[in-house]
Amino acid sequence: MLQKRAVHNGAGSFLIPDNRMRRALACCIAYALVLVAASPAAAETREDEQVWVNLTAMGAIAGDVVYFAEIQPRMGDGVSRLDQLLLRGAVGLKLSPSVTVYQGYAHVVVPTEGGKDVNEERSFQQLNWAMGKPWGGELTSRTRLEQRWRSDGGDTGWRLREMLRYEKPLKPGTNTVNALVYAEGFLALNDTDWGARGGFDQLRSFVGLELGVKDATTVELGYLNQVIDQTRGRTRVNHVASVSLFFRH
Repeated sequence: MLQKRAVHNGAGSFLIPDNRMRRALACCIAYALVLVAASPAAAETREDEQVWVNLTAMGAIAGDVVYFAEIQPRMGDGVSRLDQLLLRGAVGLKLSPSVTVYQGYAHVVVPTEGGKDVNEERSFQQLNWAMGKPWGGELTSRTRLEQRWRSDGGDTGWRLREMLRYEKPLKPGTNTVNALVYAEGFLALNDTDWGARGGFDQLRSFVGLELGVKDATTVELGYLNQVIDQTRGRTRVNHVASVSLFFRH
């Protein structure tokens, strides 16, 4: 039977295990370290350095009807080639000063080295919600439901995305320079014949700055970390230098 000895201090007493208990604990810790060291063999992780550029125009069409349109080239493989080109646009309706709903469409080109490019078409529905201004900043939510079709398969993939975004002026009373953070989770809702698997799809986390340029035009600069579940024990992590320019009118 394991023995323990009591040690007293000003607050009372506590128990320290004897040598046999310490040896058992050491064995457990060593075993845990072996499991941690062995885990990369069971789950392969690939990493890449990328640059993403986002050019977005947005504004009012008439009354409460609004729009946005964006072009996003993404450079990958150590910023050596085009990894993805995304063209996306949507028309929306402002239901209130804080809530806007959109219907949109996106065309995505995925270049394939030595083969035919993969094209993806997406229809999506989106809800933007200005949730409030906690801690002197602004908290917003973006919920997007996508229907996806790819040229290398025949199934429709359904995916749900949720982004929480928070920005706060670094100088109170102005919006010239804002600290900006956001996180966006992606959840695949079904399996497809072109490779999507139901469940966790990816997570994007961003930290950076929002800079006021002129009128309502802003630039967002920062670091984005993208973790993608590629299934079969494979994970991809992209380290992204992100630059976004927003034209508002």
